[in-house]
Amino acid sequence: MKITTRAAVSHLAILLLLAAAPVLAAEPCPRGSDVALWTSPREPRPGRPLRIVAVSESGPPGELVVWAGDGTPIEAAVVRQGGPPWSLVATVASTSPGVDRVEVRRGDGVAACREMSPSGPGPTREPGRGSEPAPGWDRASEALYAAWIEHLFAAPPDETLAFPALDVVLRNPSRNFLHGHLGLGEDDAGGPRVQLTPDCADLPYVLRAYFAWKLGLPVGFRSCSRGTAATPPRCGPPTVLVPAPDLRSFAGLMQRLMDAVHSGNARTALDDDATDFYPLPLARDVLRPGTVYADPYGHTLVVVQWVPQTAERSGLLLAVDAQPDNSVGRKRFWEGTFLFARTPSAGPGFKAARPLVRGADGAVRPLANAALTGHGAFTAFDDEQAAMSPDAFYGRMAALIDPDGLAPERAYEATLDALVEQLEARVRSVDSGEEWMRAHPGTVVRMPAGAAIFETTGPWEDYATPARDLRLLIAMRVLSELPARIERHPELFVLGGRSSAEARAAVERLHGVRTAERSISYERSDGGPWRLTVAEVLARRERLETAYHPNDCVEVRWGAAEGSAEHATCRRRAPADERARMETYRPWFREGRRPPR
Repeated sequence: MKITTRAAVSHLAILLLLAAAPVLAAEPCPRGSDVALWTSPREPRPGRPLRIVAVSESGPPGELVVWAGDGTPIEAAVVRQGGPPWSLVATVASTSPGVDRVEVRRGDGVAACREMSPSGPGPTREPGRGSEPAPGWDRASEALYAAWIEHLFAAPPDETLAFPALDVVLRNPSRNFLHGHLGLGEDDAGGPRVQLTPDCADLPYVLRAYFAWKLGLPVGFRSCSRGTAATPPRCGPPTVLVPAPDLRSFAGLMQRLMDAVHSGNARTALDDDATDFYPLPLARDVLRPGTVYADPYGHTLVVVQWVPQTAERSGLLLAVDAQPDNSVGRKRFWEGTFLFARTPSAGPGFKAARPLVRGADGAVRPLANAALTGHGAFTAFDDEQAAMSPDAFYGRMAALIDPDGLAPERAYEATLDALVEQLEARVRSVDSGEEWMRAHPGTVVRMPAGAAIFETTGPWEDYATPARDLRLLIAMRVLSELPARIERHPELFVLGGRSSAEARAAVERLHGVRTAERSISYERSDGGPWRLTVAEVLARRERLETAYHPNDCVEVRWGAAEGSAEHATCRRRAPADERARMETYRPWFREGRRPPR
């Protein structure tokens, strides 16, 4: 496909990942005050693919044209993404010799361009990778990071997006436009690469550190406590590093980082300065890809995409999370996955990574909350989420995701879809545990005591599902209570002239029909499939309160009743004393609360 389509562009920023840029004496090549240009890989070579990224803060990029040195246009595959920021990723399959020129056109004029010579001298020295000091993060690098995150996890909104590990995503050049940027073979399958398998707390750090490593930007992290029942976590001084462009250095950084961070890092108090993340205002243009969501119980997600509301479907806010078994999957925003509660033990909500900037003394430091207020280059610190009740929080987010409002029936269908997605994710999690148990026959995975069932290491962390099941049980309650919520908060819905009581009754009838129609399927111990309707799963809530032990057979993990045909293939149970302890922990799951540490 040739990039020759005409389109209007406003306030465009182009980010092409680091390029040499010799100036031609021919037609002027305007850059614009807000334009930065790079290409990837860092050292373009003739005959090799070249990636180009255009990012706009205020609207979709328009026409991008890539020229060969002889004045002919170069064909490129183009992918566009919504925003803000809006982005365009173009791939030139084979860079021709000579000087290439990249233009961004606005109407009939060239708004910005860059010229480079893939066959000429070596690349311009990267900031922080030569005699120049490492820069800090700025508005342009934050915009490029958001575009990178969105492109990394892009997929049709109705598609289930799940990967066995983050490595799988980063090794895919069609997703990762920084793939092989350093020219070290660092992302090649089977090549000399760093294995990246973060859990949910590590994921935002690993993504940001990987991006910073590629571009010579600083990385920061702190060692934090886990907090108590009455106080949120507190953190020590920051470690700020600029990763060298070699695999060994990056591997060392990743080990230090993942050894240091845990779920407490994101749950710090919203007004705390000594943190890696700071809270954001709840606004559509602020909650960009790369934004972190920290729930009060220790789970962390990373925003990847907004899908706008249309006349045919509700809007979506999508995020990814990582699980202890290394899998990474995409989730939609709703009350079942983005838990929010006012609690003295955590500062939950949407947060951004605290920017690392170079001061007048030359040192790179994180910006404090006061410095972020009115800074201009970064979103201001805002702790409005601290004063919000759960109803107010979810109401505000519903207005951002579906600004035109939703009819109660559409709201119900969206909630049901979200629950089914969560159930399907649990199928994958339980299957992962079953696969491990088959590979380790006779192994007894010992259950920790008390609150440690939610925070431990080893096979229990990897294959038990107490935290995931707690969120699932909350999600099931959200769906079941939606009719009552419609009557309690009619202002959140488009009732179409009906009373709230009439709308509630209509959704209760819909609930009875749709939960009998929607279903999931899991593989029993004998390898055969077993289908469960959503209605059947909802009826098993009590048994699912103690269904997280990996030593229990898969039938018990899905709440099969003893003596039933479904349970007949069960061949494995958790130790009796640990099953008795799970009974004492049942109130945590029934009440939807994590125990105090």
